[in-house]
Amino acid sequence: MSIYQWWSQDAYQYADTMEPAGLAWEFLRRNPDYRIAFDTAPDQADHGTDGPARRWGLRFPG
Repeated sequence: MSIYQWWSQDAYQYADTMEPAGLAWEFLRRNPDYRIAFDTAPDQADHGTDGPARRWGLRFPG
C-alpha cells in the first residue's frame, strides 16, 4: 500500500473488528501531543499518581 492511499477503506478495514479500547488507542497513539508527553517523561514518571498516563486518561484513581 502506498503512503498516498491513507484514505483507502481497505487500509482501515481492521478497525471494523476492534474493541473500543483498541480503537481509542489507535487515535491516542497518533496524537503528537501524547507522543511528546511520553517521549519526554522520565522512565519512572508513571509510578506516581500524576504521571503522563493519568493526564491522558489511561490511569484512574484507586
